Amino acid sequence: MASVTLEKLNKTFGHTHIIKDVDLKVADGEFVVFVGPSGCGKSTLLRLIAGLESITDGELKIADGVVNDLPPRERGVGMVFQSYALYPHMTVYENMAFGLKLAKMANETVDDRVMATARILQLEELLHRKPKELSGGQRQRVAMGRAMAREPRILLFDEPLSNLDASLRVQMRNEIARLHYRLGSTMIYVTHDQVEAMTLADKIVVLRDGRIEQVGSPQTLYQQPATKFVAGFIGSPTMNFMPAELMHKTVSGSNEGCRVTAPGLGELALPQDASGESKGASLSLGVRPEHLRLDEAHGDNSFEIVNIEYLGNEVYVYLEPKVGETLLIHRSEAPSRWTLGQRVALVPDLEHVHLFNGQDQALTVKTTRAVA
Repeated sequence: MASVTLEKLNKTFGHTHIIKDVDLKVADGEFVVFVGPSGCGKSTLLRLIAGLESITDGELKIADGVVNDLPPRERGVGMVFQSYALYPHMTVYENMAFGLKLAKMANETVDDRVMATARILQLEELLHRKPKELSGGQRQRVAMGRAMAREPRILLFDEPLSNLDASLRVQMRNEIARLHYRLGSTMIYVTHDQVEAMTLADKIVVLRDGRIEQVGSPQTLYQQPATKFVAGFIGSPTMNFMPAELMHKTVSGSNEGCRVTAPGLGELALPQDASGESKGASLSLGVRPEHLRLDEAHGDNSFEIVNIEYLGNEVYVYLEPKVGETLLIHRSEAPSRWTLGQRVALVPDLEHVHLFNGQDQALTVKTTRAVA
């Protein structure tokens, strides 16, 4: 096991700047997930750590040693790719042993490592089979086993579950989580699926356009997003956003919070610190679907229900926004008493409302209490 440190890491392809001044510390034994939209640089960053791409500028350390110029085989990393890349003419045992034999290890050592890895991944009964005789999940476990058998200090995963169906992805997520718990090894995992990130990670690194947008635990990123981008990317369904205008920098009679007005919601007293903003400033109000309550419509502050999705244990109610085209979403437990076409009032939980300024940066909360 080992830590990984990235200091001002940069990668360019020709005139295209892909990775831009990335600073990151992955602790020994930590499970870190790189997440972000397509083209944000997450797979490129993983390949820089693995040694499959050269570093243009900056420093990469594994444990306490700089590895910028070391080839992949000398970095002590094992990588599991999106494609299983198993040799079809070899058995499971032979696939897992192949890298060890290339390293000219003794046959007894090869056998010990393959059998120990097979026990961890529950592949003992499959060692004689060839890849075509395995399910997708079994093949992915073999690919993981091939990397693990080398006993690398760090395990790298590049979207390993994207080729699997939904139910198998859930199963394999649990397998990988259990594997990390048993081994305690350092793992870095790349995905575009924020559900995978939330369920697997000790720490999530959100990337955007080659830069780190925010680093934190799943709970921190969900509850305290630093930017509007993170707030919209983390969470399913996504956070609702509505335009807002700053009416008062502080709540009347208090040094806490501010007052804003938002179309369809009226004037709201919120706990955010808006002292750095100008009165009348355009803000963005964010609230997650579970933090919106529906009520009987009154006056002009009402929204029309345009769709209702029943998911068994919960219901998503979609509402026509006052401004823009993106539907607002309310999430609640099933059953729902609301009907299609009905007009309702939206009541946000003020303790869980987020405010973002014109640069899409989150305004910090001055108090943990909702402002009355």
